[in-house]
This record gives sequence, C-alpha cells and structure tokens, in this order.
Amino acid sequence: MTTKRTTLATIGYEAADLADFIATLKQAGVSRLIDVRELPISRRKGFAKKALSEALTHAGIEYVHLRGLGDPKEGREAARAGNLVQFSRVFSRHMQSKFAQADLQSAVRYVAEGGACLMCYERDHTTCHRGIVAKNISGKLGVVVRHLGVKHGLGRQHKTDDHADLVAETRA
Repeated sequence: MTTKRTTLATIGYEAADLADFIATLKQAGVSRLIDVRELPISRRKGFAKKALSEALTHAGIEYVHLRGLGDPKEGREAARAGNLVQFSRVFSRHMQSKFAQADLQSAVRYVAEGGACLMCYERDHTTCHRGIVAKNISGKLGVVVRHLGVKHGLGRQHKTDDHADLVAETRA
C-alpha cells in the first residue's frame, strides 16, 4: 500500500502579475500561503501584506505571515551582492534564533495540515532563503517540496488542470 506524502510548495513573485500569481497558487492546489518575508512590503502592486492578504482571501486562500522566517537585512544585502556563502551563513545563524524556531514550528504545523506554500520575492528558489526554510520543514516532516514558478498569462486563461508551472521538485 502506498501512502501519499504531504507536499510543500514554494513560490517567488519576482516579475509576477498578481492575477497570474494567484492563478498559479490555485492551479497548484494551495489553500494557505505562508509569507516568509521579514518585511512584507513590496513595490510590486498587490504584493504588500494588506493588499496580498485581501486578494488571497477573496480567492479562497488563507494568508499567514511568519516574520521570524524572514531573511534579516544582513542576509538580504549579501544575497543582493551575490555573496551566497555569506547569505547562507547569516540565514543559517538566524534560523537558530528563538524567534525563527518558534515560527518554524508554526510553519511545520501549517504544512502538516496540507495545501501550504512558502512565499518570498525571488523567483529562483536556489538563491532565496525560502529554499532553506523548506528544507528545514522537510527535515522535520519528510514532505515533498515543489518549487513553483508563476506562469505568465495564467490569470487571464483561468486554467485549473495544467501543472506546467512546476519548476523543480525535491525529496527529503
């Protein structure tokens, strides 16, 4: 007998349109978006905390912000400078903090319920801290991690059965 494993999705909204972003989430079966930005603000229309939360609620997707899983300023600066070693060092140290560990436990509970997706800005999960957060959660739950890419034009097409937005899948 095969048992179905829980899946954890991750997504970045870099260069994304809000309608395409939400359509991608719906297509992937996401019922709860976990925002792992330290500061849930954005210059991109619709992606600041309040606007995003309202749009997701309207679409039937729960919004949760877990600030403790956000990348601290020093880590963001290292990533922007292309210093991924320093970025990884800073974020790994941050993940050991009580604040991050408390929010990690909350994330684990949400993911165990199913339908969860971690969100941050960067499109490429390999250069974003959400990949590290997903790995931590997977280590605790043994979930399959799927990294989604926003499919442009999907918000206008209203497709629900095409999973071409899947960028990568990793197994714990």
